[in-house]
Amino acid sequence: MPSTTVTVGSAVGLHARPAGIIANAVNESGYDVTLSVDGDEPVDAGSALMIMTLGAEQGAQVTVESDDQATVDAIAALVAKDLDA
Repeated sequence: MPSTTVTVGSAVGLHARPAGIIANAVNESGYDVTLSVDGDEPVDAGSALMIMTLGAEQGAQVTVESDDQATVDAIAALVAKDLDA
């Protein structure tokens, strides 16, 4: 299964706004995507609430995983971007 690890770019981490943007993109993709931090249990990236439970702050390493490489790349780009700018 394709995966990549990226650094959280949002200034205050994956709080409500970035988590919502990421969850919407996942749901629009039509693929299941998971996010995980430091080997913890992966969470459903289609749920903003589940993304926020990661507690991922700016600079944290997050692994993005899905069956579709293009979706992994797109979601990883969002995680790495400062979505608060």
